[in-house]
Amino acid sequence: MAAAQATRTWVSGVGDDVNPCSRTAPCKTFAGAILKTAAGGEISVLDPGGFGALTITKAITINGEGVVASIMASLVNGIVVNAGANDVINIRNITINGAGNGLNGIRFLAGKQLNVENCAIYGFTTHGIDVSLGAATTSKLTVRNTSFLNIGQAAVRVAAPDGTPTASLDNVRIQSAQLGFDVLTGNGTISNSVISHVVNQAIVAENTATINAENVTLSNNGTGVSALSSGSTVRISNCAIFNNTTGISIGAGGTVLSFVNNRILDNETNGAPNATETQQ
Repeated sequence: MAAAQATRTWVSGVGDDVNPCSRTAPCKTFAGAILKTAAGGEISVLDPGGFGALTITKAITINGEGVVASIMASLVNGIVVNAGANDVINIRNITINGAGNGLNGIRFLAGKQLNVENCAIYGFTTHGIDVSLGAATTSKLTVRNTSFLNIGQAAVRVAAPDGTPTASLDNVRIQSAQLGFDVLTGNGTISNSVISHVVNQAIVAENTATINAENVTLSNNGTGVSALSSGSTVRISNCAIFNNTTGISIGAGGTVLSFVNNRILDNETNGAPNATETQQ
């Protein structure tokens, strides 16, 4: 079977999983195609369709560029990534729809790096992306040009017991969730992004996590920025924090550090950073 796997396979809305997943005989689902794709290979989308939820256990690229490529994940997780320690997974140009009752858009359980680019994730009851890694991991998540809408808990949640994962979000849009960017362990960075209409905290560092926020607009949320716990740190630079119930919230022992170039205005309670740093 390994010898029969191709480095590039194809799916189509009118394909069939009994096919070899070639361009002229594509598969119907991502789950069918991944069985016939070699580690490090790529699954491409020929034409519009819904290609089903899947579990990824090896290095792979899934790319829906140029067409309407979607995953309908009613009552299940859209994508589960449970790959090897050196595996890099790329998910590009995919719409992941939880239909209002799906569990998580993407669950990242194991792997070296998960890259999510040009995607839309919406309609899930738990998290948009749930990074739930094992202990002692240094795995990485990067998210670019991606939107999150109508998420029951956190749009992006990062956790690893005793690990130091890193998460980087750039040009993301988060709207209508319980939490926005929630980092429980490790380090997070969010830049050039907008978070609005989040019920609780838009950006929240928990435990001893650190978040760096650069050029982020936070509006109409419960709380814009929160260093929730002792040892947690949020650094903010060039951020706009407007029209939230609370602009900045700092728990006992937490730190919100400002580079003194932020705009904090018209929140019911503005709050204030408790540390500053001179720009260099």
